[in-house]
Amino acid sequence: MGILGSDIRTVVVACDAGMGSSVMVAAQLAKRLKPYDVSVKHTPVNDIPADAQLVLCQAGLVDRARAGSTATVIGFHSFLGDPVFDRVERAIRNGEPLAD
Repeated sequence: MGILGSDIRTVVVACDAGMGSSVMVAAQLAKRLKPYDVSVKHTPVNDIPADAQLVLCQAGLVDRARAGSTATVIGFHSFLGDPVFDRVERAIRNGEPLAD
């Protein structure tokens, strides 16, 4: 499944039980995507909103996120400096396709 970066208006950062690191990712991503009028939300992986377009979560949570959502789901390995965040920003900025 995929989505065009130009169609993304909301990014959801999904986490498991703890919320510290993923809240930090959501806050940093919100700053990066603000110039493109994209909002970033944080939610537990089991409570992804039905209208989610793009979900980012730790790689170990990807299967759970996909099971509970029809959104494009992309996993990351590192909470800081993971190339996924650059890829998402570039796709949104340039209107490029983004696939899980």
